[in-house]
Parts: sequence; C-alpha cells; structure tokens
Amino acid sequence: MQFHQHTLPNGLQVIAELNPSVHSVAAGFFVRTGARDETEAVSGVSHFLEHMAFKGDNRISADDVNRIFDEVGANYNASTGEEVTIYYAAVLPEYLDATMELLSVMMQPSLAQEDFDMEKNVILEEIGMYDDLPSFTVYDTIMATHFAEHPLGRSVLGTKESVAALTSEQMQTYHSNRYRAGNMTLVVAGNTDFDSLLAMAEKHCGSIPTGQCERDLPESIPKQTLRLVTKGSIVQQHVMQMGPAPKGTDELRYAAELLSVVVGDDSGSRLFWELVDPGHVDSADVGYNEYDGAGTWMSYLGCQPDRVEENIAVMTRVFEEVNNNGILQPELEQAQNKVASRIVLRGERPMGRLSSLGGNWVYRKEYKSVADDLKTVRALSLADIDALLKQYPIRMSTTVGVGPREQLDIG
Repeated sequence: MQFHQHTLPNGLQVIAELNPSVHSVAAGFFVRTGARDETEAVSGVSHFLEHMAFKGDNRISADDVNRIFDEVGANYNASTGEEVTIYYAAVLPEYLDATMELLSVMMQPSLAQEDFDMEKNVILEEIGMYDDLPSFTVYDTIMATHFAEHPLGRSVLGTKESVAALTSEQMQTYHSNRYRAGNMTLVVAGNTDFDSLLAMAEKHCGSIPTGQCERDLPESIPKQTLRLVTKGSIVQQHVMQMGPAPKGTDELRYAAELLSVVVGDDSGSRLFWELVDPGHVDSADVGYNEYDGAGTWMSYLGCQPDRVEENIAVMTRVFEEVNNNGILQPELEQAQNKVASRIVLRGERPMGRLSSLGGNWVYRKEYKSVADDLKTVRALSLADIDALLKQYPIRMSTTVGVGPREQLDIG
C-alpha cells in the first residue's frame, strides 16, 4: 500500500493510495462545492449541475457517457451534499484510462440549453418525489431550522420555485466559478501505478481551468427551536433533534464518532436497548455529523404519534445519563470493535477507500491509512470521551417533527 500526491500545473491535486494486490481501481473527482456555496437565487444548482455533468460535451454525448461506462463494466455514480460533490467510478485496471477520460468530460460538460431544459423537468420530478418521503422532509427541515441564516441550512435539492426559475446562464456562471482545478481533488485507490496515473491525469485533466474558491465559514449559533410539519396522511411521527458537536477539523471528532455508536447505534446501543428492542419505537438512533467549520449531534425517532413525548423523554434521559456519568469501559471497547470492523471492511475495497481518502483530503489535507485509522480508534480512552462531553454534551437545541401531530409537548 503506497500513498502518492501530486499537483498538476493547473492546480488540480491528485492523490492516490495504490495497492497491487487488489483487482480493481476506483477514481473520483471530489469537488469542494455544494448547497452551502449557493445563494438563494440559485438554490439547488449544485445538484442540478451534477445531473448535467452526465450530458457530456460536444465530443462525447450523454449516450456516449453512459454507454462507455457500461461497456467497461464500471460501477459509477455521483452525489451532491451540503459541501462536496463527488463523481466516481470503479473499474478493472485496464479501463482506467477510458474512465478518466469520461470523468474529466464530466468536469467540463457543455451545459447545452436543450439538455438544461430537459433535465430541469427531471429535477422538479425528483423534488416532488422526495417531498413525499417523511425522512427527507424531516432532515431538510431540521437542517434549515438548526442552521437558520447559515449556509449549511440550504437545501441540497433546492425548491421547486428556485429550480424552476434557474437559468442556464446562472448555472454556467456557477460552474465556471466553482469547477476550477484548485477546487477539486482527483482521488484514486486500487490497482494501478502512479506514473501511468499522472500521465492519464495530465492528458485528460490538464485543460480544467485554474483557480481556487473561497468558502465562508461563519459560526453556527442555533437557538432552542421546535418546528412541526403536519401531514395527516403519514401514519408514524418522525422526529429529528440536533445539537452542537465538534467541527470537522476538531480532534474530538474521533471520540464523537465512538460515543454516537455507544449511545445511538442501530444495534446494541443504549437507545436500542431502551427503545427499539422493547418495541416502543420503530427506530431510534443518534449520530455525529462533521462539517466544514461546524458539527452536530443528530437523533432520529420514528414511532406512533401518541407516544412521541414519552419516547423523547427516554432519549433525553439517556443523553443526560451519558452527559453526567460518561460511559463504561466495556461500552467503549464494543464501540471500538464496531468502528474498527467498519474501517477494515470498507477499506478492503478500493471503492470504500476512495471515500475515506477524499474526505480526509478535502476537509483536512491529510492522508490516513487503514492502519492509521485503526490506531486512532484503539487509542481512544474514557478520558477522551469525558473531554468531549465536557465541551460538547449531547443536548439537542432543535426539534423537528413530521407527521399527523399538530402540537408536541417535549419540555
């Protein structure tokens, strides 16, 4: 396993973790742009642009992009979040050059008006589809509520109104500002050699425009807020809560990940034994989310509408017991084993390593091997958990409910 890093003349960073013992290679562009980098006038443009990338350019059409990916047997896709847009493909090593060509075309699509008009209808249908999903509605609403007047509060999909009003000229401007070489990282994991990879990168990616992008990182100061979205057609009540947690660059993030496993993992956690196993709720969990300049605890509860208050009270009691007394050594060791297993299982596939490599580099400009991650997890102690809880106790400031309830009394 060898790590390599190089910057092309146009400013594109290329990082690679190469492993000749595997039989595939994964490549992806991590573009440091997402919903938080938009304005209200172009809300949803990052996700819309992700769709447009698959339309190709004047040389390679949309049909060509999908056809060639299929011909080489690629596992390919893209995703847009609040902070990063990712385009990736995993292939057999002999098809990496063809894959790199397609991915580079996706970084510089033609953004033709005809494609724009057609894809806008697809996006509007997608927004309508997600509006019917309670889990999406509750997440979108709590992000907008917890991060009110903060860039992280912007919806990844945008709204029907913002997407309908978006013009191709606005998209082209956004693309030319954000899709610059200095705002991207080309990440590769798996079976190839670095000299060949650099030759491919220079051939296919050297024409990506130079330049970097700034990002505002204002402090997030959430207020105590309860917000309900009443939908009588929904059988269950879906409730999310959110509170401040370590930022994406904070060393306490490692302890936060372990603590979330102890308290709110989907099996074997305190919430599981208190609420899920006895059948009081359909699901109850808590997780840690890291962002650029911010972080959150986020819990989810799905249950019968008339049992929300009592179940929220149990969750709050569990959180306060941890805040006041910490956790036990056996709980820490079980969480360490769970997280270590996830790291190893994900790391055995180039596609799994791609996300870890890209995330670490985009957020922190650091390389961490599987061995490094395991060492970090194993080194965490109860003292680290106590230090985390002293600074970031699991206390929720924002509550959002979606379902038939018109009122909630959660204290």
